[in-house]
Amino acid sequence: MLNIKLVSWALGLWGAVTFVVCVIYGLVTPESLHMHAFLEQVLPAFKWLTWWGFLLGLAESFLYGVYAGLVYVPIYNFLKRRWDNGQP
Repeated sequence: MLNIKLVSWALGLWGAVTFVVCVIYGLVTPESLHMHAFLEQVLPAFKWLTWWGFLLGLAESFLYGVYAGLVYVPIYNFLKRRWDNGQP
């Protein structure tokens, strides 16, 4: 059985770290290789290279990860209980 709190925090932090890596990647590569168009599409109100945009994107990325954990863990635990009991 998975711990919902642990998995949600882990996925939230993973999302935040991934966002920071994408921003750093965008700062060190040519503009044609940037991820800013993608980030602006998937993160509501995110604006490239502003402090407000960075902080908002970081929070949204964290919350997307937490949401994934909150949805995934109950589904996983439900299916694990069914399989452990010998049901298909």
